[in-house]
Amino acid sequence: MTGWLVAGGWGLVGGLALVLGALVAWFVKVPAAVTAGVMAFGSGVLISALAFDLAADAADTGGIAAAAVGLLAGAVAYVGANLALDRWGARHRKRSSHPQPSEGQQAGSGLAIAVGSLLDGIPESVVLGLSLLGGGGVSTAMVAAVVISNVPEGLSSAAGMKAAGRSARYVFGVWTTIAVVVGIAAALGYAVLGTASPTTVAVITAVAAGAILTMVADTMIPEAFERTRTFTGLVASLGFVVAFALSRGE
Repeated sequence: MTGWLVAGGWGLVGGLALVLGALVAWFVKVPAAVTAGVMAFGSGVLISALAFDLAADAADTGGIAAAAVGLLAGAVAYVGANLALDRWGARHRKRSSHPQPSEGQQAGSGLAIAVGSLLDGIPESVVLGLSLLGGGGVSTAMVAAVVISNVPEGLSSAAGMKAAGRSARYVFGVWTTIAVVVGIAAALGYAVLGTASPTTVAVITAVAAGAILTMVADTMIPEAFERTRTFTGLVASLGFVVAFALSRGE
């Protein structure tokens, strides 16, 4: 099968995990502590995948300087985009315990939340596409990290959207669109960078990793800590260990 189609398929799998989380939130009242616990676990999984699958590979291929610059550039880019979206009402887009503004309370907040959710998903999908460029299979640890983290992200965010009075059409329209777009992003990441130099791929991988790490620190860990408190670090460590074991087993 053509490489870009495989990359797009894996990106779509990651995106559909968001839709699955939204479906659960819409039809089932999941205890906030359970959502937070899964989010803490997903945070640990992502951090492990970032360290051992992304940052390490970027440093090995492009050098530590290129990896460090890419990581910081991704973090800065994410923070800048996030600050702009915050002004339009997307600050708590992944928080079930903080009220999201309705469209009547803040015009444009619906679009801002949708764009912000897409901003969170694009780096993950690009990384999945890039992981196939070496000719091997997709990283099992990275796929697991994206899926495990996306389910509680979609659940928490959709619960907040529902509480703000947004319709099912809006909620599932947003998540379905994001799933499709992140699949396309993964395919484009593979197709566009298929002939790029290893150093270029390493830098872009590092940029995506920096954006993902910043997203975890800004949105996932605060939501998890608010509910799990003392056990947040323990659950996150468990997720880290599981992902580390997966990466070593590949």
